[in-house]
Amino acid sequence: MIRSLEGQIAAVGENKIVVSVNGIGYLVNTPTNHQTFLFGENVFFHTHLAVRETALDLYGFIEKIDLDLFEMLLCVPKIGPKSALQISCQADTETLITSIRKNDPEYLHKMSGVGKKTAQNLVNHLNSKIESLALASDFSSKVDTSFSQNQSDAIDALITLGYDPKEARTYVLKENKEEDTKTLVQSVLKQIPLS
Repeated sequence: MIRSLEGQIAAVGENKIVVSVNGIGYLVNTPTNHQTFLFGENVFFHTHLAVRETALDLYGFIEKIDLDLFEMLLCVPKIGPKSALQISCQADTETLITSIRKNDPEYLHKMSGVGKKTAQNLVNHLNSKIESLALASDFSSKVDTSFSQNQSDAIDALITLGYDPKEARTYVLKENKEEDTKTLVQSVLKQIPLS
């Protein structure tokens, strides 16, 4: 089992990186949207090797807690390594931990765009296990990631208007959560860049 990998970035793709170690290039599946990876820089990954009949796939994470959470996701029925990576790309570690600890799948769905059924499945299966994750309590105490019903409604409204869900959440969460939905939407529409 390969549990870590250190080397130089030889190529960067969408959610995958080639790490060169002593002349050998290892393809590492990793959420590239949460971290900036630059060609030529040195990198250290905590890794999980997924063994299949036809392939050996390596999944890597900069932080150990992200690997621990990834491996915890693999314990959920119908979640394989590719699905777990996709969830890790959609929802950052803080959002996942907070949602699971609160036993609130709706929070996970709203904050990350993870599907409702998947969010429910994750929360149901991981709620009793999340406390075993090292630093889980630290994540939830670092940031106030709660949102009001008005913020939730504003996010839904912006998504309905055709805005990117992640961008809509980012802008709405910058606003005062006490504002009514209409005011939140109007305020975000003034700031959100036109595509």
